[in-house]
Amino acid sequence: VQLQASGGGLVQAGGSLRLSCAASGRSFSTYAVGWFRQAPGKEREFVGCISGSGSVTRYANSVKGRFTISRDNAKNTGYLQMNILRPEDTAVYYCAADTADFGTNSWVQYEYWGQGTLVTVSS
Repeated sequence: VQLQASGGGLVQAGGSLRLSCAASGRSFSTYAVGWFRQAPGKEREFVGCISGSGSVTRYANSVKGRFTISRDNAKNTGYLQMNILRPEDTAVYYCAADTADFGTNSWVQYEYWGQGTLVTVSS
């Protein structure tokens, strides 16, 4: 599985961004996709995940109601729609694949990782 995250950039607080995670290799619908982020000097943090079928999603409390995860299995692409962005959302965002399709919030469950895309939210 190869993953490539894109769509990061600079946005003002209150704004929106949509990140994409393009996948190749294994059949996309067979694994969960998770989104994580890491801010400078902080540990990697779970943002949310979506099951292989797209029927189940989970979110961290810090983003619930503001972020939406989706996927288009026909396009082998996952998405992270981020609305009402806050300065504390500033981080490098990563997508990752969980081939067991557990949809967990634990980063150790994810075997494959994209390279990350930087999101900067200015106040």
